[in-house]
Amino acid sequence: MEQLHEIASIIALTMGVAWASGINLYATILVLGLLGATGGMVLPENLMILTEPMVIGAAGLMYAVEFFADKVPGVDTGWDGLHTFIRIPAGALLAAGAVGEVHPPLALAAAIVGGGLAAATHVTKAGTRVLINTSPEPLSNWGASLSEDLVVVAGLWVALNHPLLFIGLLILFILLMIWLLPRIWTIIKKIFGSLGRLFRSAEKPDRPSPAPTPKEIDIPPDLG
Repeated sequence: MEQLHEIASIIALTMGVAWASGINLYATILVLGLLGATGGMVLPENLMILTEPMVIGAAGLMYAVEFFADKVPGVDTGWDGLHTFIRIPAGALLAAGAVGEVHPPLALAAAIVGGGLAAATHVTKAGTRVLINTSPEPLSNWGASLSEDLVVVAGLWVALNHPLLFIGLLILFILLMIWLLPRIWTIIKKIFGSLGRLFRSAEKPDRPSPAPTPKEIDIPPDLG
């Protein structure tokens, strides 16, 4: 039973850091670094670097930048687009480091699965933000951003303290993503298609109306 709990703890931490990285990488690093530095949790050897003050400071600085960038309509979508190249590989690295000192094949498998999970959560977040940005008011962006931050912190806490519960919730989340992503993609295509047609019609120059052609005048035979 104890061995089962240990395996569940490793899986929950591995998938938990990948899942959270796809939503907010800097909050994930900050939470893990602070917990490891203060003795709130024992990090695997490969993740002990997160407890270094320089790493914690950098994560805190970038989290502060993202905190404000993530709440401005339009800016949040650009920020998500840029972080496609940051969150996914970082999630894979954190997942590989979370399995601890193991043989390379297991670490590589954790990186592959973790990278895929980080990609899925990142795409779900970015796609949802595109839909939210169709609303003219900014309050929905603030609500979504704050909710994502709370979900990351709460999710990591559950993964560390209740691994079996986290694994069950993660399975439900993956099923929800499988159902949600195709629908988000369909709506996004319609949005960008409408924007494309709007820009094309705005850029198309107005063609001058053709000059009227003179009509032929029928001359009656008696006047010819």
